[in-house]
Amino acid sequence: MFIGALQIELMIPDSSSLKEKRMVVRSIKQRLQNKYNISVAEIDHQDLWQRATLGIAMVANDTRFLNEALDKILNFVDDQDQSQVIDHQIEIL
Repeated sequence: MFIGALQIELMIPDSSSLKEKRMVVRSIKQRLQNKYNISVAEIDHQDLWQRATLGIAMVANDTRFLNEALDKILNFVDDQDQSQVIDHQIEIL
C-alpha cells in the first residue's frame, strides 16, 4: 500500500475577503472530492484573503498510478479560473 500526498499553494487574486476566499476554496474542494474521490483539506493560510494551501491524500497499491493521478489532480486545480497554482509538492510514502 502506498500513500500519495499533494500540497498545492494557491493564489486567489479576485478575492477581497475571507468569505470570498472560502467560497472559492470550498468549490475547488467539492469538485475534487466529487471527481477524484480523495481527501482534501485547507492546511495553511486560513487567515489570508488571497492565498490558500490545500492538502490532498490518496491511497493506492501502485506508485505509478499515484503519480499519474496526482498529476491529473494538479492539472485540474491549475485549470480552475478562480485561482492560480503558485507552488506544489508531491510525496509518495
